[in-house]
Parts: sequence; C-alpha cells; structure tokens
Amino acid sequence: MLASKLQQTTAQNAQQKQVGTAAESVQASGRTAQSGVPVTVSKSVRSLGEGSKTTSDVDTAKVQAMREAIANGTFKVNAGAIADKLLTDASMFLGAARA
Repeated sequence: MLASKLQQTTAQNAQQKQVGTAAESVQASGRTAQSGVPVTVSKSVRSLGEGSKTTSDVDTAKVQAMREAIANGTFKVNAGAIADKLLTDASMFLGAARA
C-alpha cells in the first residue's frame, strides 16, 4: 500500500511539472509549449499578471505595527468586531447560496 501511494505521489508530481502554472503560461506567450502547440495570451491577460506584481493586498505598515504590538504584549483583540464580521460574511454567503 505504501509503495502504491509513493508511485501515485511521484506520478502526480511529474504531471504537475509538465502542466505548469497559469503564470508560467502567461510568461510563455509567444513561445511554443512542450507539446509543440503555439501558446498565445491576449494583452489584457498579460496586463493582469503585471498588475499583480506592482500592487499588494497587504498593508505592510499595518502588519509591522501588529507584529510590534504582539511582541510588546500590547496587542488587543476586538472580539466584537471579529464576531460582527464573521456574522456579516456568513449572512452574505448564505444569501448568495440561496439565490
């Protein structure tokens, strides 16, 4: 059983290496894929990949401030705000599921 699991994992890893990621496909635009099929990507799709490199969804200053507060022992968790956000998200999720 262990040998078959190892073979399956090895086969999956080999398949993942062959397929690659979407980002690699975007970078490969204009080049020929391993199977010999030409790959082209529109300018709008390429611009999506470029935009993600320059912008960040993470406020690094806020993260640093939180790290310092945790290290100093002054970080306070606002349980009420977290609960409100969880309830709002759950409500939106359930509403979308019903629609």
